[in-house]
Amino acid sequence: MFAINPSLADCLPTHTLMRMAREWLAEDTPNFDPAGVCVGTRQVEAKLLCKTPHSVLAGSPFFTAVFKEVGCTVDWRYLDGDHLGAEAVTLIAVVKGPANGLLMGERPALNCLARASGIAVRCANLRAIALEAGWAGQVAGTRKTTPGFRLVEKYAMMIGGVSTHRHDLSGMAMIKDNHMWSSGSIKRAVRTVRSVCGFSSKVEVECRALEEGAEAAEAGADIVMLDNFKPEGLHAAAQALKQAYPSVVIEASGDVTPQNLAQYLSPCIDIISLGCITQGCPVVDFSLKVVH
Repeated sequence: MFAINPSLADCLPTHTLMRMAREWLAEDTPNFDPAGVCVGTRQVEAKLLCKTPHSVLAGSPFFTAVFKEVGCTVDWRYLDGDHLGAEAVTLIAVVKGPANGLLMGERPALNCLARASGIAVRCANLRAIALEAGWAGQVAGTRKTTPGFRLVEKYAMMIGGVSTHRHDLSGMAMIKDNHMWSSGSIKRAVRTVRSVCGFSSKVEVECRALEEGAEAAEAGADIVMLDNFKPEGLHAAAQALKQAYPSVVIEASGDVTPQNLAQYLSPCIDIISLGCITQGCPVVDFSLKVVH
């Protein structure tokens, strides 16, 4: 097993985990649980099984939080960040508690684990492509996340070994095309935003051409995103910007996939962000089976 630093879970506030677990449970069981009557509160034990070989485990704090809310305990055999082997079925954890509580928490908890682990697998694969190419930059996610589920997905990115990018609109100021068109110019947008951010937040500008990138850098942007460039044009624009503005961070985004990521890697690109980390990402198959 190869565990990424398990202390990443310490970034998750306990009160936030509790709140999210309660919301998921309330969504799934807003009033009665008729099927829970037939099992009652007798103590049972269930095995958490992973049925997707070569997966990366992620999401255990959310899984545990859900079961804690229904009076169950979880004994983990693996840690978040562990790379699972080629076995068709792997025992991941054992859950114990009242039968009705265990079955009530089953689906919300599995949903978190399946989604988070799928993202972690994709992130680990993307990171491996970058490392194999000897690229020193950072692969990053985006804000293209599932509403209400962003914390889970951003945490999974961390477990998978990529950058989370900004967590929300408050985390960093990104001036996009609609901002520029509404404010009148890149220069005006950057200066206005900078007056609000002060020293504590970086300012990024989404640019569609080299000329826009130069204007953004000249106006004081910390990061220039070259958006929807083809690889050839991207590398030429990035090199030109780096030569003229060495301190500016260059990000590439748009139409980047696991299949073509290697084409976008170059010494002049510092960050590559991909929406496919969260959109259209396969999940990992987990199941919870009560021991007879």
